[in-house]
Amino acid sequence: MAKKLLIIGEAFFPEDFIINDLAQEWSSKGYQIEVLTRTPSYPYGKTFNGYKNRIYQKSFFGDIPVHRVMVIPGYQKNQIIKILNYLSFVFFASIVGVFIGRKFDRVFVYQTGPLTVAIPGSVIKLLYKTQMTIWTQDLWPDTVYAYGFKKTKLLGAVLNRLVSFVYNNSDSIAVSCRGFSPKLSSYLTSPKSIHWVPNWPLIDSKSENAVSLPGTFNFTFAGNIGKVQNLDNVLKGFKTVAEKFPYAWLNLIGDGSAVEELQELVKKHGISNVNFVGRRPLEEMPDFFEASNVLLISLVDAPIYEIMIPSKFQTYLNYEKPIFAVMKGEVPSMIEDYLLGFSASCNEVDEIRLGFERFLKSSAEELNSMGLASKKLLEESFERKINIQKLTDLAFE
Repeated sequence: MAKKLLIIGEAFFPEDFIINDLAQEWSSKGYQIEVLTRTPSYPYGKTFNGYKNRIYQKSFFGDIPVHRVMVIPGYQKNQIIKILNYLSFVFFASIVGVFIGRKFDRVFVYQTGPLTVAIPGSVIKLLYKTQMTIWTQDLWPDTVYAYGFKKTKLLGAVLNRLVSFVYNNSDSIAVSCRGFSPKLSSYLTSPKSIHWVPNWPLIDSKSENAVSLPGTFNFTFAGNIGKVQNLDNVLKGFKTVAEKFPYAWLNLIGDGSAVEELQELVKKHGISNVNFVGRRPLEEMPDFFEASNVLLISLVDAPIYEIMIPSKFQTYLNYEKPIFAVMKGEVPSMIEDYLLGFSASCNEVDEIRLGFERFLKSSAEELNSMGLASKKLLEESFERKINIQKLTDLAFE
């Protein structure tokens, strides 16, 4: 069995992504793992302290060698810089791939954002006949349009060709959401299995230190705070809730491109009881989850997000708290089927308000029952050991 594998992805430690856990697990099982990634900058859009945005640098994650390449920074500012950011990674990672790719039997592409991340893997595959597996977390071209790029004939033609090239060039395909499969199948020129391998909880440790949140009843959102998280509508819906239930607070834990805009929104509309916590280390998150009464997940109204399961959902399940989903699609359906909490349309501010109030009017027994129901769903679909084994079978088959 081949044991030398190169992970390629735009996200890796010290950024908080599930690929860190997968790489450690494979390394602990005796597989020879290396990583090709970029200078860490997510979610701030600027290089992390302790790193330089150099053309090439090598570091280690435990015993795992990590090859890093530079990218054009500031991708949150505008679409042109975002495109340059994507292309700079493709260019430099492909060059490094040419030099280091020969020693690997397998390439594993972890695609969390741009599908262009698979191009360096495709270059290695074509040059050295390497087997390539891709684990898709973000569906192109749908996500491109959801982020505001105008759908034109030229852009559509370019993106469709890229999608077709990547997936037809992959030996194994895994997707994090079931709904991705039929869409990807339409790009395949010959039949190929597409395997559903969802994310498991990124955080699974228990709370060790009590955290004091400001409210008697605390709603908590945790994760990247960008435009697609739809938190502007969430805040507008919370405004009258805070006035009617002064003991209720909304805690926003994380950082991202929309933080300042949301802080201005709170001031402009006089929204009280909103707590901007900022980004916290992963090891502290169990304490915040434990101190919360309801965990919030929210996304804008776009077709791609109706079939997507954000990775925070699995993490929320692990902490057995009621979940409030302000979005459409698969996540609200699971919440309804398993009685995990309530949901609201992402566009209807009044419906969001009513959702908050439904939790506040629920009894302690009802809230506890919602939290306990999450354990069943977690064990049925998002169990860590099972899904890591699925990826291992695909990557090293």
